[in-house]
Amino acid sequence: MSTPFLTRHFIFTEEHEQLRETIERFAKTELAPHAEEWEETTFPDSVIKRMGELGILGLTMPEQYGGQGGDYFTSVVRAEAMAHSLSGGLNMGVAVQTDMTMPPILKFGSEEVKQKYLVPAIKGETILCLGITEPDAGSDVAAIKTRAVRDGDDYVINGSKVFITNGIRADAIVLVTKTDDSTGYDGFSLFMVDTDTPGFEVSRKLEK
Repeated sequence: MSTPFLTRHFIFTEEHEQLRETIERFAKTELAPHAEEWEETTFPDSVIKRMGELGILGLTMPEQYGGQGGDYFTSVVRAEAMAHSLSGGLNMGVAVQTDMTMPPILKFGSEEVKQKYLVPAIKGETILCLGITEPDAGSDVAAIKTRAVRDGDDYVINGSKVFITNGIRADAIVLVTKTDDSTGYDGFSLFMVDTDTPGFEVSRKLEK
């Protein structure tokens, strides 16, 4: 019987493959043994901290904020290699941190916001979530009802979100709100909201 000849996809370099081996090893040895338990309960916050210590969270983030400055394909490698954790819930929680909340902070956040949220998120010291889905709005983002209204130098935000991955553990939320109903999608704004802000409440953990 002949052995099949496998070639590496052209988008991946030898450095990518070395990274893949490292993350796979971590996922198999430190995560997979707990997969069954974590799928029933949830993974502990210490997993995010550990991944930050290993440099896995900031692969595509600039070095000036504590990241590794890698290209987009390093995030693809991370996602593929993390499948070896055997826990879909864990993988999604990590993806929210690395691919859904960090990028908009990096792109739109002020330097103050980056230092306050992005730097500790890369280290795994701050856990983030993304607030989009609402009881009557999910894939239909235009139907979002959460409103942010300016009040002097501040904004008052009213609304509710559901099915928010990392929502029960997050230190801060990248919150999608409506600030101007007259401009369509241009009327959306993102706010960084600490989860210890007065008025913020997590009602209950959902069985997902």
